[in-house]
Amino acid sequence: MKAYVMIKVRAGDVKDVVASLRKIEDIVEAHMTFGPYDAVAVVETADLARLGKITAVEIQPIPGVEQTLTCLAVDV
Repeated sequence: MKAYVMIKVRAGDVKDVVASLRKIEDIVEAHMTFGPYDAVAVVETADLARLGKITAVEIQPIPGVEQTLTCLAVDV
């Protein structure tokens, strides 16, 4: 399962947040972005439960993270 986690970050904290994201298991990419969100993490997990845990327990508590939006990737 693949998902994109869009992240709003407190001003001045983007570099540190992206560095923290890159250390999390199952996050295969993390980048600063321009637009309504400040960073994006590409997550690849075995199931939805693990994705929820990564978002709630590992991403959201990172200092500077203000909001997340998780988008599941679907192949058609």
